[in-house]
Amino acid sequence: MEGKLIERLEAAVARLEALPAAGVSSRVLPDSGVEVASDPSIVAFDDLMAQYAARVSAAAEKIGGQVLDVTKIVVEAFSVQKKLLIEIKQTQKPDMAGLAEFLKSLNEVIMKANAMTEGRRSDFLNHLKSAGDSLSALAWIAYTGKDCGMSMPIAHVEESWQMAEFYNNKVLVEYRNKDPNHVEWAKALKELYLPGLRDYVKSHYPLGPVWSASGKKASSAPSKAPPPGAPAAPLPPPASLFSSEPSQPSSSRPKQGMAAVFQEIGTGNVTLGLKKVTADMKTKNRTDRTGIVSAGEKETRSSSSSFSKAGPPKLELQMGRKWVVENQIGRKNLVIDDCDAKQSVYVFGCKDSVLQIQGKVNNITIDKCTKMGVVFKDVVAACEIVNCNGVEVQCQGSAPTISVDNTSGCQLYLSKDSLGASITTAKSSEINVLVPAAESDGDWGEHALPQQYIHVFKDGQFETIPVSHSGG
Repeated sequence: MEGKLIERLEAAVARLEALPAAGVSSRVLPDSGVEVASDPSIVAFDDLMAQYAARVSAAAEKIGGQVLDVTKIVVEAFSVQKKLLIEIKQTQKPDMAGLAEFLKSLNEVIMKANAMTEGRRSDFLNHLKSAGDSLSALAWIAYTGKDCGMSMPIAHVEESWQMAEFYNNKVLVEYRNKDPNHVEWAKALKELYLPGLRDYVKSHYPLGPVWSASGKKASSAPSKAPPPGAPAAPLPPPASLFSSEPSQPSSSRPKQGMAAVFQEIGTGNVTLGLKKVTADMKTKNRTDRTGIVSAGEKETRSSSSSFSKAGPPKLELQMGRKWVVENQIGRKNLVIDDCDAKQSVYVFGCKDSVLQIQGKVNNITIDKCTKMGVVFKDVVAACEIVNCNGVEVQCQGSAPTISVDNTSGCQLYLSKDSLGASITTAKSSEINVLVPAAESDGDWGEHALPQQYIHVFKDGQFETIPVSHSGG
């Protein structure tokens, strides 16, 4: 009896040892992906699209045009992410080069959405920006660990939506009394990410995607360098997640400016490459110089001098205490994420840009900015807006004091935690404050702060009341 049992055990061991020799894994993954498609995390993603993405699409169908086009791209991006999640369960974890190649399909869809915001200005620019910026939340799938330069997947989804929410709120304010379909679209888009995608990631991938230990290997990125002029990956996901090329050290970069001049002098060939000046090129012999400066030359000189006075763009922390954001033009993705309550933020001379401050800071000052948007969480002391024109400021947390001085055109978005803020205005006009509704799904309430006052001398002193206009 014991001899037969030993023979059966030896035969079973022999069969198990023969499996690796035949190239068969003990955990066979189906080529068709049927078992993977029925995985609870994939089924939950289908439910996410059916519940939330379908609602966004239904609202977009009623609007049509570019809003429908960009919504189709959003749905396409979610479909691509589902395919990537299925492939992850069948693929071994790649290196950075392989990860960039693996995420290429998702990156192309995100770039397609961002391309719709470029070129000719659209009447639905806020819709396009909201949808395009929101897609960076899908980059949570690129999280590979705490050293990858990204926030944790749940935090990444929330932070990415905060930038998109700036434009999403504009849609809600613009159409709240005009077209309920646009309001429904904006609300549905937000719910797609919060709570939709955030809760999905929280339930299934709180620490990032789980790669297969015994699956196929991911293909590496080609070694060929990208062609010049190729569009860059969207900024909210770190560039290293979508590009396998290491950043070039500053010491190996070609020198520019005065450094290049001194390097040339050091070679000894100072006059090498200089053109010889002939007699007809000298000023005294030229007939096209009359000594009269034309109006066009005056304009060119004045514009060039004004540009040079602006100085180079800056986004840096000075002395460990003060964040300086200066001369940023047309930058919609400025982010300060490594800040604390002892630091201040000074924004100066920026135009047509958006800055997001992800954390509590001591003080925020916005000075001489035009068409500037600032989104911040919490401020300890005050948020000051000085000498600005057409700015929008959104407080997502708390702010005890907000002051607006010598500013024309300012929209303040307050959160429920900042409704008790003290707002001071001086020499300013067109100041509107938007507050959230009492219900979670209600519309924002807009309130215009008075800019005209009546002063009446009464009982030995002046009494001041704002001017109220009533329609007849």
